[in-house]
Amino acid sequence: MTPPEAPEDGNCQPGDTPPAASVCVSKTLIILRKRSDFLNAARARRQGTSSMMVQARKRAEGEADGIRVGFTCSKKVGNAVARNRAKRRLREAARAVLPEKGQDGWDYVLIGRADVTAGRPYAALLDDLRYALRKVHAARK
Repeated sequence: MTPPEAPEDGNCQPGDTPPAASVCVSKTLIILRKRSDFLNAARARRQGTSSMMVQARKRAEGEADGIRVGFTCSKKVGNAVARNRAKRRLREAARAVLPEKGQDGWDYVLIGRADVTAGRPYAALLDDLRYALRKVHAARK
C-alpha cells in the first residue's frame, strides 16, 4: 500500500498522512499528557477570554520540539458529557488556530469555562483563541 500523495496546493487536511517529502505547510500539534507539563504551564503566562483560559509556556532549549497543547475542563463545566463536548470544541479550535498562530517551542493549555465553551459559536471560539495567543506572545517580547 502506498502513502497518499500530498495535495498540489500545499495544504493538508487534518488526518492526512503526507509522504516523507511533503509540501504541507501545517505544523503538527503534540498533545500534552503528563501532569508535570500541565503544572509547568499553570505557573507560566496566562490569558483569559470569554470562552476559555489559555496558559502558555516557553519551553527550555532542547526540552521538546514543535507546538505542544493540552486541554482540560473542571467539573464546574458540567457533567462528563458537557466536559467532553467542551474539550472536543477546544481541540478543534486548537487544530485550526495553533498551526498558524502558535510558536514552536511553546506549550499551550486550553481550559474550558462553565456554560460558555460548549455553547459559544465556533467562529467566536476561534477569535478568542487568536486573541489570547496574540496577547500571550506580545507580553513575552
